[in-house]
Formats: sequence, structure tokens, C-alpha cells
Amino acid sequence: MTFFLSGGAKCGKSGLAQRIALSLAGDGPRYYVATLIPTGAEDQERIRLHLEDRAGMGFQTVECFTDVMDCLRYADPRGTFLVDSVTSLIQNALFPAERNYEMDPEGAMRCADSLVQFARTVDNAVFVSDYIYAEPVQYSASTEEYRKILAAVDRRLAGLCDTVIEMTAGQPTIHKGELKL
Repeated sequence: MTFFLSGGAKCGKSGLAQRIALSLAGDGPRYYVATLIPTGAEDQERIRLHLEDRAGMGFQTVECFTDVMDCLRYADPRGTFLVDSVTSLIQNALFPAERNYEMDPEGAMRCADSLVQFARTVDNAVFVSDYIYAEPVQYSASTEEYRKILAAVDRRLAGLCDTVIEMTAGQPTIHKGELKL
């Protein structure tokens, strides 16, 4: 089973994603695919809070920053994967450190292809993404390109996943499939 969750910041996506992943995993292996490259104290605090939230749930953390298929070198594809977040994966691939953070749209598309391949390969996956592309505010050209690419990737994943959920203020709206916990 594959699930795609989208929504704004701090709307309950990660908590719901954890509950879905636990339900899918049963007694099987469960993996948290960590995608955020920490760049400062705020990121470190986010990571700490996420680790605290998952404490005791039996998730094995696998770090993966651009090619989600890489995590299968360390994890059983028959397990359940919580990928948090698609937003960070695309950002990491679009603005790679090894290219001095110069925009790399082809890298972002390779990342997107990797996400699709991953969804088709593993038994269970829960993808979390931030709904950042609908704001009416006009940003810099590079940020607008990022928002456009993320929206395209999210559409691909939503089309592929069995269940699509939008979170708003802690309330799930199911756009496709069903949610049974």
C-alpha cells in the first residue's frame, strides 16, 4: 500500500503518517526515511522533535538525501517506509551542495523518478510532502521553480499512490482511496 500526505506546516502530517505506517507495518520492519540535511539549530531542533515523537515506535532511521532508492541498501523492501519528506528530497536534489547550491532541475527530476521507482518497489510507503505551491505570493525565480517542480512531483506521487490525504489544521481530507487505522 502507498499513501501520499500533503498539507501545510505543523498541520499533523507527520503524526498521521506515523500512525498509518505503524498500521501498515504490523509486526514487520518499519523505516523512517529521514531526508532533511540539517543546516542550523532550527533544523537540529526539528530532528530532535521528530525523533522524540517516534520514540518507542520501532522505526529504524535511514538517512537519504536525494535518491530514495539508496535506502534499500540498508532496508528490506518488504518493510514499511515513512518518507518524511518529499519536500526536502526535492530541495536537496534541486539545490545540491556539491554544485555549490546551483539549481539542478535534472537532479530534481532524477529524484522524482527515484521516488516513483521506490513507490513501485517497496511493499508499503507513506510519503509526506509540504503544500507550499499554492500561495499567491510571488517569490524569487529559483523558489518559484522549486515550487513548480515540487507540485509536479506531488502530482506524480498522488497519481501513483493508493491513498491521497490532504491535512488541514489536523483534519484529514481523503481525496483518493481510504484510511483505516
